[in-house]
Amino acid sequence: MDVNQKHARNLHGRPGATAKERRMPSSQPPPRPASGARSLGRRLGGLLFFPVTAFAPDGSLAPEVYRAHVRAGIDAGAGAVFACCGTGEFHALTPREFRTCVGVAVEEAAGRVPVVAGTGHGTAQAVEYAGLAEQAGADGLLAMPPYLVTPDQQGLLRHYTAIARATRLETVVYQRDNAVFTPGTVVELARQPGITGLKDGLGDLDLLQRIITRVRVAGLDDGFRYFNGLPTAELTGLAYRALGVELYSSAVFCFAPRIALAFHRALGRGDGTTVRALLDGFYVPLVELRNKGRGYAVSLVKAGVRLGGLDVGGVRPPLSEPAPEHIEELRALIERGHELADALEADPAAHGPGAQPPAAVPGDDGPGGR
Repeated sequence: MDVNQKHARNLHGRPGATAKERRMPSSQPPPRPASGARSLGRRLGGLLFFPVTAFAPDGSLAPEVYRAHVRAGIDAGAGAVFACCGTGEFHALTPREFRTCVGVAVEEAAGRVPVVAGTGHGTAQAVEYAGLAEQAGADGLLAMPPYLVTPDQQGLLRHYTAIARATRLETVVYQRDNAVFTPGTVVELARQPGITGLKDGLGDLDLLQRIITRVRVAGLDDGFRYFNGLPTAELTGLAYRALGVELYSSAVFCFAPRIALAFHRALGRGDGTTVRALLDGFYVPLVELRNKGRGYAVSLVKAGVRLGGLDVGGVRPPLSEPAPEHIEELRALIERGHELADALEADPAAHGPGAQPPAAVPGDDGPGGR
């Protein structure tokens, strides 16, 4: 273990079980859930953690640094680990690297939280990656949009059905870009026993409400989950909750879990004072910074993890590193966000009459630290 890995373990890791003592992926996949028995959907809750993938200075995979990052996120209170998805640069990973990362995440989760692996590209490749995730012991799949083409609804249905039927893993379908579904198509997807939810990265709330209604009227909503998957999903958290969508992915959790958890707790208890303060003082400025560069939804998150003391390396092409002045802006913004979150949670008056601030989460310095 090199100096950076020791530092990462000391700063972000926890003493305890060795890899051999943690749950290893089974050589035999679990039985496929029957229709209506969507176990993954029922297990998902809390903040959804999408770790970055760690690379060494020479650009190769750094699995032990990745291990420290995943472990820290789980210890900080993640509700699930979504390995090798968009933030994890799925597009830039070889099949072998993908299999390694998913396996590391499964080892570190050790059954405490679900591990969902990304899959995507064309149908044949997506099926191949799904098989690798199953071999690594993942609990489910996040099926990202198909590569390049703009399919019609029948083509989308065939694509995602093929992925869902390829393994015994339950699949969450990701709506965004070239994968936009009509309510009728989502009803057909929900009929598949292997499809357990829809992650919405489109942001069309009119469409999403019609999807939710159609699935419910069809009697297929039991265990079928919806996720807010927009970049910096906290910004639209209030709007999605009005539709009954409470799950969301949090990029901020990667590098500032205390801020992300403070917002998540406030949103859950209806603490409008804290929600508005964090939106105004941290999240809106973060989105404005993110919008200053292409690919910043990934590269800026990775820079944030490095600022927290864990050297996860840079991004792979075709992404580029953020401008130095933007990284300094991010540093100042993280400091301000921590100060704001700490002050709000230390002040019972901020949570309404008679309320008390929530207890601290152990290991809350987490994946990016402070």
